[in-house]
Amino acid sequence: MLRKMGEAVARVARRVNETVESGSDTLDLADCKLVSFPICIYKVLRNVSDQIHLITLANNELKSLTSKFMTTFSQLRELHLEGNCLYRLPNEVSGLQHLRAIDLSRNQFRDFPEQLTTLPELETLNLEENEIVVQLLPVTPGPHRTECPLQLGA
Repeated sequence: MLRKMGEAVARVARRVNETVESGSDTLDLADCKLVSFPICIYKVLRNVSDQIHLITLANNELKSLTSKFMTTFSQLRELHLEGNCLYRLPNEVSGLQHLRAIDLSRNQFRDFPEQLTTLPELETLNLEENEIVVQLLPVTPGPHRTECPLQLGA
């Protein structure tokens, strides 16, 4: 078990270092067995966090994201959180004014994350395979929203 944990930690460190060294706008921490977003990553990425436009945290075991995550990566355009254990988003997600796509499929949402309705650039929202009971979806501003694909339920 310790060996597998060590391998997962090494994988995270390698991927974060690759992002910093290459100046990439992408941070891929998919399939890293994360139960939370590692605090040390904020320090390592502090000089490049504004340049990161895509983060993939798919297929981990995340139960929540902090407000610090949302404020640190405020320039995100895509956020992939599918295949985790998330049931809500922090209110600070409404600060992701450049976010165009968010994948929240295969999580544990029971309520529609209404903070997302305030995001002016959001085009794609995937909520497939959650536990959301659709009664009345909030109205989203702007005419471009009417053609936005919304995937709910299993």
